[in-house]
Amino acid sequence: MVNYYGYEEVSLTVMKKLNKKKVFGLLLIILFILLIIFLYVFNIHKKMLKVKEENQYAENSNIINDEEITNQETLVKEESINNINNTANLPKLTQAGRENMNNIYNTNEKIAYITFDDGPSQNITPQILNILDQYKIKATFFLLGRNVARYPSLVKQEYETGHYIANHGYSHEYNTIYASAQTVLEEYTKTEQLIRTVIGQEEYCSHLFRFPGGSGGKKYRNVKTEAKQLLSDNDILYIDWNSLTNDSVGKPTQESIMNDLISTVGTKNSVVILMHDAATKQLTADMLPQVLNYLIEQGYTFKTFYDIIM
Repeated sequence: MVNYYGYEEVSLTVMKKLNKKKVFGLLLIILFILLIIFLYVFNIHKKMLKVKEENQYAENSNIINDEEITNQETLVKEESINNINNTANLPKLTQAGRENMNNIYNTNEKIAYITFDDGPSQNITPQILNILDQYKIKATFFLLGRNVARYPSLVKQEYETGHYIANHGYSHEYNTIYASAQTVLEEYTKTEQLIRTVIGQEEYCSHLFRFPGGSGGKKYRNVKTEAKQLLSDNDILYIDWNSLTNDSVGKPTQESIMNDLISTVGTKNSVVILMHDAATKQLTADMLPQVLNYLIEQGYTFKTFYDIIM
């Protein structure tokens, strides 16, 4: 017959002999393990947010699928083929234009090139165009092919009002566009053809590309280096920026927009300023008058790449 009372006495004796310090140490180990797990999960979450930010075109909740875009591309071509503006600007890349681009930052004249990436978007681009029109300033728009297909009328408006239409690739998906140098050229070519049909100019060629994320960086460095040469072989130049408002990083504020602009413009004579007209950039539109006023007060004149590439 089992003596439960005796068993309980033995158990209590063992428990009393446990060293309280060992129990405390065990609790610390458990807490440490839980902290490691938390930091690991938090790090994964941060990486996911970074990937989401890099693919900015996907920020718009109304993104359409590839089949819908293909249908829109067909409609764009059908609607534009008989609507050709023979008096519009057609960029022609010259040797002087190449030299001007190579020396764009070496000038004694104070020049500002206002550039917008990732558009057009239905809600932000019209606001920006209206503000630029009020100031009688022309900008350069680096367009995403997917958005060209979605908002052809906005692209046509940009072009017909004298802004420079340049190329930012089709997808803005890093793993897609940077699969090889050839895929960079393919995305440029696909977007360029869409631009031609939208504006009704089959001879249009911007000759100008901006790498999503910039032409530098470690992860895709080799592909970008090869792509630069391939683009050049096809009479396509590329341009980054030397000033920015950081309107696409984190959660910008009115103060941070102006502080980043002022600090990156500095005392430079020639500035290529990076901003965005994607669907989520309401703050960019709101702050554009202040950005332009600051540059005017600093004595800058405004140009587009029409002024130097031809």
